[in-house]
Amino acid sequence: MSSSADSAAAEVRRGASRRKGIALMAACTVLFAAGQILIKMGADRLVHPTLWSTFLSFFTVPQLFAGYCLYAAMTVLFVFALKDGELSILYPIISLTYVWVAGLSVWFFHDSFNWLKLVGVVTIVSGVGVLGKDAHK
Repeated sequence: MSSSADSAAAEVRRGASRRKGIALMAACTVLFAAGQILIKMGADRLVHPTLWSTFLSFFTVPQLFAGYCLYAAMTVLFVFALKDGELSILYPIISLTYVWVAGLSVWFFHDSFNWLKLVGVVTIVSGVGVLGKDAHK
């Protein structure tokens, strides 16, 4: 009987660990998208960028600095997410970053959003949903 209880407890811990990994990966997508938006904002401020001036701008253009800081934070969360979950389940979630960026680009940069982009977003979300089906076992 104890073996059965231990097995059930282990399964509960694995489920909690999977959910934690998925939540961390979802947070990664938000940080990654926000970082990309900030980097784009910072890049728009560069005039006649050269390799050296671009490198210096990482430290002098606040949006670039903040964007790369978000990338660093995302990388740390990414490590913890991968520690707690399966790579084949978690990694496709990172593609949701493209969904956030598509929406945020319309909001911040007035980018167009046509039916082809909508099809792409639906495809990404559907793909992540299909790949994530295994996570519920």
